[in-house]
Amino acid sequence: MEIGETCIHCIRDRFFTIIKWWRLVGARSTLQWYLIRVCQTLGIRTPKSWRVRPRQVQHALTARLRGSSDMKVFWQIFSFDEYSSLRGMKNVFLILDLGANVGYSSAYFLSCFPGARSVAVEPDEQNVAICRMNLEPYEGRALVLTGAVWSQAGFLSLSKVTSGDGLECARRVAQPQEGSLGNVQAWDVGGLIDISGCTAVDLLKVDIEGAELEVFGASARAWLHRVRNICIELHGPDCERAFFKALTDFSYELDHSGELTICRSLRPKLAASTN
Repeated sequence: MEIGETCIHCIRDRFFTIIKWWRLVGARSTLQWYLIRVCQTLGIRTPKSWRVRPRQVQHALTARLRGSSDMKVFWQIFSFDEYSSLRGMKNVFLILDLGANVGYSSAYFLSCFPGARSVAVEPDEQNVAICRMNLEPYEGRALVLTGAVWSQAGFLSLSKVTSGDGLECARRVAQPQEGSLGNVQAWDVGGLIDISGCTAVDLLKVDIEGAELEVFGASARAWLHRVRNICIELHGPDCERAFFKALTDFSYELDHSGELTICRSLRPKLAASTN
């Protein structure tokens, strides 16, 4: 009886997953995906990549299929729809996508906010190549930079140490070892806002695999007043403490969505108390 119940649960879960895919990408792409999954299970060679358009974006996206975490990121962003609570934001003109990976977040936001531009920053060159491909249809609204965000401008190293599944969605940057110059361009957030040509950023999206400790250190005081809203994935208790310590002098509306921490309507406490 227990085995039968387990089978029923498996069938039910598979059915609901198929329905979820159907609603997300349509019938044709759902069929394509399950054919890909069957081929992977049977050891049959699959294409290197797949083009698919989830309902939240205006243009199809490329996902790598072999030894890549692209589909994991795709599922998190589009199926779990963790950014859905941000869709109601008004007056979004500049988005900084820090830790842009292959551009899924920027594509989501550019589709949601048609008047916005995105600066997408990613240190892994292979990810950057796919990111450029995915954001090219947005006709100049996205600037893709190969590099990383840090506490100050300079150069970093792309660390061999990764987190999570060890794939390209978990690349980390670190200070170069002694005697090394580093090969990854780094900017602070204020510098990235300046590059955009804007005076402030309306949505700061951050997923930088622990570099929050540097970015939201003492140097954050120089640019936090230029940020309206933050959507961040915090990697561990130390990063969480550093982040909220940096926001001590600000008022904001705190929310959570899945693994994301969202701080809306940042404003200095002094300014808030005098209005």
